[in-house]
Amino acid sequence: MPQSRPTIACSLLLALAAVAPQARAAGPAFEITPFGGYRIGGQFETRATETVPSQDLDLDEGGSWGVDLGLYRDSSSFYELLYSTSSTGLDTNDPFYADLDVKTEYIHVGGTLLFADERWWAPWFSFTAGATRFSAGGGYDSDTKFSVSMGGGVRVPFNDYVAATAGVRGYLTFVDSDTDLLCVSTGEQGGCLLKSSGSAWYQFEGLIGLTVSFR
Repeated sequence: MPQSRPTIACSLLLALAAVAPQARAAGPAFEITPFGGYRIGGQFETRATETVPSQDLDLDEGGSWGVDLGLYRDSSSFYELLYSTSSTGLDTNDPFYADLDVKTEYIHVGGTLLFADERWWAPWFSFTAGATRFSAGGGYDSDTKFSVSMGGGVRVPFNDYVAATAGVRGYLTFVDSDTDLLCVSTGEQGGCLLKSSGSAWYQFEGLIGLTVSFR
């Protein structure tokens, strides 16, 4: 049975708290980066019936938003807790799926490296791992799968405490082939809306945010 979103979030927060003592010993700093983005990618398959074969359905491109929390390990790296979410429809003319919006959420922990050197702007690289949560409302069960992400970009400081952060991030979610997704587990109309189209499910996100540091 999939873990609930509060359970996943608590587990990730506990993991971040476990590394906090090391961060404090190294001279801590804390930052928060709310961001907006734009996501592409993500493909499902429909369930085949006796008269209708399965078909591939792509998620529509669309906006996303999230927040990234950072706890510094030293002046050039920090532990992070990442949350990013987007809700879009499916690219199809099938009226059965026309009004369906699929919400995709990423809840990850990981770390970021900053490469400031002597430049006034700083490139960054991030790696995270955690959970992808699919949901659609309307009585359908949510599904949670393990995922990882890699990202990079630049940070442009306005002063010692505020900076603009821009970059791109790729998400890779691991699923079993032909895994049923968004199912109805009770009631007269049982069944599943979609299934995975392979063993990996990926999306890409461009983002821009405002980083505020507390030192």
